[in-house]
Amino acid sequence: MPRTKPIISIENVVATGDISQRVDLIEITRNFSEVQYNPKIFPGLVFRLKSPKTTTLIFNSGKMVCTGSKSEEMAIKAVQTVVERLRSKKINVVNEPVVQIQNIVSSINLGGRVNLEEAARQLPKSMYEPEQFPGLIHRMVEPKTVILIFASGKLVCTGAKKTVDVYSAVNNLHNKLEQLNMMMY
Repeated sequence: MPRTKPIISIENVVATGDISQRVDLIEITRNFSEVQYNPKIFPGLVFRLKSPKTTTLIFNSGKMVCTGSKSEEMAIKAVQTVVERLRSKKINVVNEPVVQIQNIVSSINLGGRVNLEEAARQLPKSMYEPEQFPGLIHRMVEPKTVILIFASGKLVCTGAKKTVDVYSAVNNLHNKLEQLNMMMY
């Protein structure tokens, strides 16, 4: 049984930013042609960056939500870049943004198939209802993540707040699947 190392790819890092002050979204819209703001549809302004390639929602409370980055550092840099761009157009931003990582979504390939029926029986905090959804939903306590496990050996890990937690969760799960002889190579 050749054991392979999981291939982990970070797909999306979601971060929040807060500048702790109100901002005038109409003023931002006047200064940036590339933003989208339609308060009748959604209360936030959509600010897309080409580099780093991300989308940041800005609310008049000064709170922001940044999606689309591939790392924690990139998410932090994106929020900082948005603030710098606002300041470059004379938008009064007094404070530096406080940025927090909220969620890291990753895709994983274990390199072998998984016996989902057996995994559902033996992995605690797991749910498998193939008539409803083709994957097993495993809620890992430490690190706190949710991992979708598919028979193909592909996984989706969500809920981590640090990249190191993604690697820890995936490696813990892979080791457990190996120990319980649920991996087929």
